[in-house]
Amino acid sequence: MANSTGLETLEQRLLDTLVSSGALTAESADRASRAYARTGGSLVDILIRLGLCEEKILALTIAGTAELRHLSADEILQSAVLDPRLSVPFLREARAFPFADDPERIMVAAADPTNPHTAQAFELLFSKPVRFAVGAASAIDDAILKHYAEQGAPDRDPELAAAVDVTDLDIARLRESAGEAPIIRFVERLIARAVDAGASDIHIEPWERQLRVRSRVDGMLSEEDPAPLSSAAAIVSRIKILARLDIAERRLPQDGSIKMNVRGREIDLRVATAPTIFGESVTIRILDQGAVRLNLGELGFSGLIHSRLSKLLERPNGLILVTGPTGSGKSTTLYAALDRLNDAKRKIITVEDPVEFKIEGLNQIQVKPEIGLDFARALRSMLRHDPDVIMVGEIRDAETARIATQAALTGHLVLSTLHTNDAASAVARLLDMGVEDYLIASTLTGVVAQRLVRMLCKSCRKPVEVPEALQVRYAGASQAYEAGGCPGCRGTGYRGRSVIAEMLAIEGPVRRSIFGRPDAAVIKTEAIASGMQPLYENGIENVLSGVTSFEEVLRVAHDLTG
Repeated sequence: MANSTGLETLEQRLLDTLVSSGALTAESADRASRAYARTGGSLVDILIRLGLCEEKILALTIAGTAELRHLSADEILQSAVLDPRLSVPFLREARAFPFADDPERIMVAAADPTNPHTAQAFELLFSKPVRFAVGAASAIDDAILKHYAEQGAPDRDPELAAAVDVTDLDIARLRESAGEAPIIRFVERLIARAVDAGASDIHIEPWERQLRVRSRVDGMLSEEDPAPLSSAAAIVSRIKILARLDIAERRLPQDGSIKMNVRGREIDLRVATAPTIFGESVTIRILDQGAVRLNLGELGFSGLIHSRLSKLLERPNGLILVTGPTGSGKSTTLYAALDRLNDAKRKIITVEDPVEFKIEGLNQIQVKPEIGLDFARALRSMLRHDPDVIMVGEIRDAETARIATQAALTGHLVLSTLHTNDAASAVARLLDMGVEDYLIASTLTGVVAQRLVRMLCKSCRKPVEVPEALQVRYAGASQAYEAGGCPGCRGTGYRGRSVIAEMLAIEGPVRRSIFGRPDAAVIKTEAIASGMQPLYENGIENVLSGVTSFEEVLRVAHDLTG
């Protein structure tokens, strides 16, 4: 790339390296160069602020280009040089953090070690040379928050605490306060940290004395640093502005969405607000398509279930259901199934509420009940478009159930979900909805019931002895593992999630039993006799193979142990 924008040699080499490695597109590099030419300042800061490159890759590339040491997030957090002369605003603006001090030099972790003003400031303050190491900007922000904010106090961020209390101000002032730099930085940092941790949700909840902030990682909620209650309205307003919601409406729930660039990745956020007695509560759902595995083989299904489900997907017609409680990964399984079917030979139409991931090649319909577009109406409409495969996000009522089964009967492959605890209960649920037994027996080909279990962190899992009863049942199974705890898994002992499942194939004795309108227990007995492995037993096999722990299987499937 030609040096036509006044870039210094080191900065030009940095851009060239990022482009040649594929971490930065040529168009993004030109955009950064133009921004540098217009504003001057720091090229690294431009790359970070515009979100053109993933932070970790950027830090590693800077370290290699400048021949400096690279520090991981854990290394930056472990040590600090605390000096009362250093202010939090300066450290944040410089994106620099002193982590070691010796008689000869001060060691500083910096996101941008090329900035001469940062070096001069530290040299003047400590009266000794500065030796830089390179760290990701978010890791340095976290270290500043941990070591320089007041430990244990609700107002942990002094700059954020200075934000004006907007509880009784008019809407213009509310909008103004939501645009203040500390509020913007708090929201951006909160979302970025949640994305880095692989969180699925962020929960912002006003209480009587603090603004509680939590994130859900691997299905479990954990506390984040609380924010000052005085800034609650400004924080909520900032999120509502990003989601294009009405900041003046604080009495009714609202729903919106945000598309945001985080660490160089496009992230979709779904925002829901609700009025509580202490103020507005906000839930942000993170839809990071790049972090979701849309491949049946990678979701964790056992070999037999994966094989049987794959065979059902090869059929030209029939109804396949995925069941389980909220948060059990049903939608992800459906998306993975559609990804397997998605080719130029098939027309695939989906009706969803909401459309969680946009997939090229699929005709996706968003349910809009406020204008009368519900699942049943959308399903009736899509049948006129000659689809090969239909996906219904959820069968919620008798009309949708009847249309779905009729569609399967007339030559379509239909995929959907139901809220039932196990596979056998899906048949009973359809019968309760009024679907005729002969229609279910003729169209339903298989039911997958599933749960998500947290996977043990392989770096810190600890061996435990298998109970004697299980050693007898599973010959040779003498060792399993339990959770430990290390920095890599944030001390939880778990990292990532996997599926445990049972698959009910509707064939032979099971199909014949449906005509007698049996209850779920009868169907389950027939299914086990025909070779179905119950979900709980599939979970135990995952324990004995070292994927998860006994405690985790009991947590998600305690109601299926009988």
